Amino acid sequence: MLAAQNEVDLRHELLERLNQARTLTDQLFEVVRPDSLYERPIPERHRIVFYIGHLEAFDWNLLRDRMFRLDALHPEYDRLFAFGIDPVGGGLPSDQPQDWPALGDVREYVNRVRGTLDDGLQSQLSGPSGSERPEFPFPLLLQVAIEHRLMHAETLAYMFHQLPLDRKVRTQLKPELVARPATQGMVQIPAGRVTLGLRHDDRESFGWDNEYEQHEADVPAFAIDKCKIMNAEYLDFMIAGGYENRDYWKPADWDWKTKHAVTHPGFWRRRADAWCLTTMFDEVPLPLDWPVYVSHAEASAYALWAGKALPTEAQWQRAAYGTPGGDERAYPWGADSPTAKRGNFDFQRWDPTPVGAYPEGQSAFGLMDMAGNGWEWTSTLFSPFPGFKPFPFYLGYSADFFDSRHFVMKGGSARTAACMLRRSFRNWFQPHYPYVYAGFRCVSR
Repeated sequence: MLAAQNEVDLRHELLERLNQARTLTDQLFEVVRPDSLYERPIPERHRIVFYIGHLEAFDWNLLRDRMFRLDALHPEYDRLFAFGIDPVGGGLPSDQPQDWPALGDVREYVNRVRGTLDDGLQSQLSGPSGSERPEFPFPLLLQVAIEHRLMHAETLAYMFHQLPLDRKVRTQLKPELVARPATQGMVQIPAGRVTLGLRHDDRESFGWDNEYEQHEADVPAFAIDKCKIMNAEYLDFMIAGGYENRDYWKPADWDWKTKHAVTHPGFWRRRADAWCLTTMFDEVPLPLDWPVYVSHAEASAYALWAGKALPTEAQWQRAAYGTPGGDERAYPWGADSPTAKRGNFDFQRWDPTPVGAYPEGQSAFGLMDMAGNGWEWTSTLFSPFPGFKPFPFYLGYSADFFDSRHFVMKGGSARTAACMLRRSFRNWFQPHYPYVYAGFRCVSR
């Protein structure tokens, strides 16, 4: 009886979380002026209108047959809005705004899908339904739908970041944070074991397929930067000629940099004799104590210039969640759930804060901002853990990117949902993608 009640409570909780995620993405589209919803802010991505339909089409395609066995409402749109674009290959999309349905038709599709799914979801609140397929349990599918939407809430933010400022409607979140300047330095991390991933038999936790199977790794002693690399530190690299010296760049990275005339971080702009930073709604003098956001190629070049390296996934994990006593924490600061005092995450802000601004979020080894304020690049290629099994309902989610062309990122940004700050979560991108909110810190070589 208690187990059944817990199941009902979980379903109510998940439906509430889904509604909250919907509200978040609905509000996010309001940042873009209506006459700009057919723009393509990032050449490698779809036009914005695609994502208005995609979020509902994903939920519909995921849940319609596996949970409800419903008839299709609009097969053409179900296919049109089903999949995004891999930023790596296949060439740039060439579609035009007129190739897409009218906005009113897209929104009508969204409303029909959402209403139909809500009717079905409400019918299952009293307990397992006879139509529910046991191989696709309600909680698993709902958590996939929720986190997929929250991931896109972050993707859309950095897409909208690339829109001209006059194409956006200013939305105020928390006021600018003023913090004491952080002192950079290397922190010694003793040798120890680190736990990576989740157990398949852990029924209490949700994870994506690439987070399984849990295993341990031995990590020799190393030293790592206390803080993310700041704009001021990266500026030193630029002044020293870092973008002109090919000795600091891998051959493929140098070719990318040369082909695309990359001479500075993607969020920086040169105005007269000073550097500025493009935030979501403004252009401001470069904040020297904010973390720098760069591609993996640029982070790797900086690390080599500094005589250091990017951390491996295991090193980063050990520094973030390990303790001097050998235990491991759920979060860098301990077992408490993420709250606003622990870091810059969970959609509190649009932009970074000064590094080290959240001392209550530091790790057991005294490292700052290991959760939030910018993802962190590692040197580890994205690959399956031993025992990996793709989700049968989403075969390509991770497996399509086990191609030796993507690198693991850890941590989270200001636009990362709190639920994805879990220790096992893995993000990944290819090395020449300059739009994501990603910084880095270095380890000694």
